[in-house]
Amino acid sequence: MTELRAQGPGFSRRKSRTDPFIVMAKPVGPTCNLHCRYCYYLGKTALFPDHQEFIMGNGALDAYIAKFIQASPGPIVHFVWHGGEPTLAGIGFYERALELQRKYSPPGFNCINNLQTNGVLLDKYWCRFLSENNFHVGISIDGPSRLHDKYRVSQGGSPSHARVMLGYNNLRESGIDPDVLCTINSFNSQFPEETYRFFLRNEVAWLQFIPIVVRLANNRVSKQSVSPDAYANFLIAIFDEWVRYDMTSIAIQLFLECLRVWSGSPADLCIMAQDCGQVLAMEHDGSIYSCDHFVDLEHRLGTIDSNSLADLIDSRVQIEFGKAKTSSLTSYCQACPVLFACNGGCPKDRFSSAIDGEAGLNYLCSGYRAFYQHISPYMNKMVELSLLGQKPSRLMADLRAVEANERARWKSANRNAPCPCESGLKFKNCCLAKRREAT
Repeated sequence: MTELRAQGPGFSRRKSRTDPFIVMAKPVGPTCNLHCRYCYYLGKTALFPDHQEFIMGNGALDAYIAKFIQASPGPIVHFVWHGGEPTLAGIGFYERALELQRKYSPPGFNCINNLQTNGVLLDKYWCRFLSENNFHVGISIDGPSRLHDKYRVSQGGSPSHARVMLGYNNLRESGIDPDVLCTINSFNSQFPEETYRFFLRNEVAWLQFIPIVVRLANNRVSKQSVSPDAYANFLIAIFDEWVRYDMTSIAIQLFLECLRVWSGSPADLCIMAQDCGQVLAMEHDGSIYSCDHFVDLEHRLGTIDSNSLADLIDSRVQIEFGKAKTSSLTSYCQACPVLFACNGGCPKDRFSSAIDGEAGLNYLCSGYRAFYQHISPYMNKMVELSLLGQKPSRLMADLRAVEANERARWKSANRNAPCPCESGLKFKNCCLAKRREAT
């Protein structure tokens, strides 16, 4: 812990951390204007009294902004506004937030705001406000309308895709190139190419994929949850297209994070990191929790009005929560050849059993393993190109050249010549015979 002097309003001395951390602040708690059928957060309303109004009050907002800036090492302070649906708080809420950020920021500090939204309320007025105040915006889209509208519906069950895409286009017209968050669920996972090419057509610049895993009683999962095999097949199909044609056109968070890890750097993405616990969640009433996926009484750390954020993130309870990601790995995980990339995945999904019966295996384990093993040779080649001073995207041209040569070999193969698969047999007795048999 470091003690720093600050000249900004409201501080005499400030207790900050050496390392940055994030707080996912929820201005309207778990309330939302959509009713996505896979949403894990809508049920969090049960944590609060029935009469409670789901809106962050001025006192909680003031305390949060002051204490987060105070606890941050700076000079950049990242504010993340999440939900529920954070635009339900209204533009006036964020105008107050910006005023408080200016009030409490010491000289040389800069606050960056990130808003994660479903996009439904993003009219031109909203987008102009976000653009003028340099907000970074993430928007949730699950692909084209027939895939998106399967689960992302209004509270009355009506489709949301048209309204979301209007919000997406309004953002782009206002000068904001939004990050797109696409869930991988039981339905759209069946159509990886269709999903991916939809984002290419709409000129998405940054894309992240989130697997839907909703745990039910007896360690079953909801019907909207993606299966491990479907998860792997979805990612592999998109990766194979991206690595050949689109590395310079679209940034896909998971693939770039894998390249970072294969290059020897620690993961930034929490599900791939060795430890977690650096992303707190703050509800509308100021209560602080260990993680957005663990908003429950067991993981309630304190409140914004009575606790220092630096003390909470560095508390024994929170440190143990973060370290448990590694210490609770199964023996099967510890012997896995792709553990360096996976690190057991998100702890919320560790409710399956390993082959030997040991509990605590990630539900998506087989999918993770298949995906990471598939991309490994490509990642190794990209790392090699980087070490030679070349861009990893050079791999696209290399792959296309190799595959063009390979197709030429098969096209010119003679019946009595050695088979191109290098089995040692004649073509007519090997792959040509197999093709005829299959036909």
